Amino acid sequence: MKRKIVIATVTAAVLVGGGAATADALAGSGTTGGTSGTAGRESARVTVGDAAEAAVRAVPGTVTEAELDAEDGRLVWELDVYGSDRARHDVTVDPGSGKVTGEHVDIDDDGDRQAPPRTAVTLDEAVRAALGSVPGTVTSVELEDHDGRGGRAVHWEVDIRGKDGAKHERNVDAKTAGVTVDRPDSDHGDDD
Repeated sequence: MKRKIVIATVTAAVLVGGGAATADALAGSGTTGGTSGTAGRESARVTVGDAAEAAVRAVPGTVTEAELDAEDGRLVWELDVYGSDRARHDVTVDPGSGKVTGEHVDIDDDGDRQAPPRTAVTLDEAVRAALGSVPGTVTSVELEDHDGRGGRAVHWEVDIRGKDGAKHERNVDAKTAGVTVDRPDSDHGDDD
């Protein structure tokens, strides 16, 4: 019974509080508000754009992926950066302070050092376009490069926790910034 009440309280906080409550819910905390520095009590005051800027200051290059995730019981921004050294780096950024808390070269089993595709639409522009489609808090963004029936397709996949509390997935065309609803093969109905 207590577990149901806690889950309902966290869900209500997400619906009412938006971004900070969403970050707290992801961290496993039922509280909203500032950062205490202890696991589960932090909020994501740092946007995906701010986290990307911090990552590129630490490792010059191009951010190809960013995700707000729980790591060792605390909330962090995890970013993939294709560095100017032609290596892929994993960079961790604190979502409360915006400070880089970790960085290492991603040792890829297949030795892939291929540069990401060039895009006319930056990560920040893709995020703005996606949020124009559905307001909320971005929890993940990733540059995708697919060979499909119509040739090569490059787009940004953006996951948003909407102000309605639901998860929304958007694809943003990397050339035009056109936004479409992501319709994965196994659509579970968590999008409009």
